[in-house]
Amino acid sequence: MTYKSDLIRLLDERGYVHQMTDAAGLDALAASQVVPGYIGFDATAPSLHVGSLVQIMMLRRLQQAGHKPIVVMGGGTTKIGDPSGKDESRKMLTPEIIKGNIASIRTVFERLLTFGDGPTDAIMVDNDEWLSQLGYVELLRDVGPHFTVNRMLTFDSVKLRLEREQPLTFLEFNYMILQAYDFRELALRHACRLQMGGSDQWGNIVNGIELTRRMNGIELFGLTTPLLTTADGAKMGKTASGAVWLNEGQLPAYDFWQYWRNTDDRDVGRFLRLFTDLPLDEIARLEALEGSEINAAKVVLANEVTALVRSHEAAETAEKTAAATFAGGGVGDDLPTFDSPDMELGLIDALIGLGFAASRGEAKRLIAGGGARVNGNQVRDDAFVISLDGGEARISAGKKKHGIVRAG
Repeated sequence: MTYKSDLIRLLDERGYVHQMTDAAGLDALAASQVVPGYIGFDATAPSLHVGSLVQIMMLRRLQQAGHKPIVVMGGGTTKIGDPSGKDESRKMLTPEIIKGNIASIRTVFERLLTFGDGPTDAIMVDNDEWLSQLGYVELLRDVGPHFTVNRMLTFDSVKLRLEREQPLTFLEFNYMILQAYDFRELALRHACRLQMGGSDQWGNIVNGIELTRRMNGIELFGLTTPLLTTADGAKMGKTASGAVWLNEGQLPAYDFWQYWRNTDDRDVGRFLRLFTDLPLDEIARLEALEGSEINAAKVVLANEVTALVRSHEAAETAEKTAAATFAGGGVGDDLPTFDSPDMELGLIDALIGLGFAASRGEAKRLIAGGGARVNGNQVRDDAFVISLDGGEARISAGKKKHGIVRAG
């Protein structure tokens, strides 16, 4: 299909489009007016992780194409819990923790979007503004008749939990109703016409479209991205050592940069289209590189994404650190560090302190497998003690993780 609007053409060319509720209708609308569009993010932690970056980039593309991004923080729905893709109930957070998480998360959006009062400036809203004011009887009376339990049971987010015979509370079962209500509320408050999200949100998006049409006669649209996994089938944003957080406070810039530098060869082109602003012809040139030359494209990817999400300075420092660490045998300025209170430190404690192992057992397995090095020398003795008389020592876990332990 040939699209008329810059928005749908841009999203399609860069690989964001999986499903649209009415492609022709949305394309026509985007070609004729500014379209306010939203994506919702729950505030379960002080930072979102790389798995959410494709959604944030979609809002960036929306603004780049001349439309208005609406960032919806789920201050209300975070209190409930989204069952989509989850195997168990979410832990409850206090309002104070949720508020702090939202403030922390906002810092990343401020780097990637332009906020303000203009027609295409981004805004951030909290669905707690309306959900906490919504009376239960009112919800049952006005919204309840538009949902059937029969249909709700067909959604993947619910079926997954039931098929695995894992508990799905009544509280979580209501999540899809509240998200549908969000779309309606945004349409009334901010003239929002589009909701975007991952493919697992398709059912929730359709619910909001149908609810708003039935209650208010407003035509809304939905667009979802493909399920984002790496070439080896792993979930985006997860590594053996944990989540790849977007915020600096949760993950050092060097580790963030290194995550992108370690991208599978098969993912380089796709990730350049999704996560950078590089022109498509330059991306085509980079992804055509073969053999060891593809590493140059990975450095470009790491630099571009780190510059967008963190800063240009963070990207430059991380690249210099990597060059010093891998090529020059130095330690660089941006490696993760761990301060020891003593002049001697056990290797196991160093690996755990640097975040290279989550437990003593994991550290022992790493050492036994030959993956631990101290100042470049392989160590297979899990009782090894590092001397910090020289002030610091370089610790490596495998070929790609390096850190510094210092005498405190």
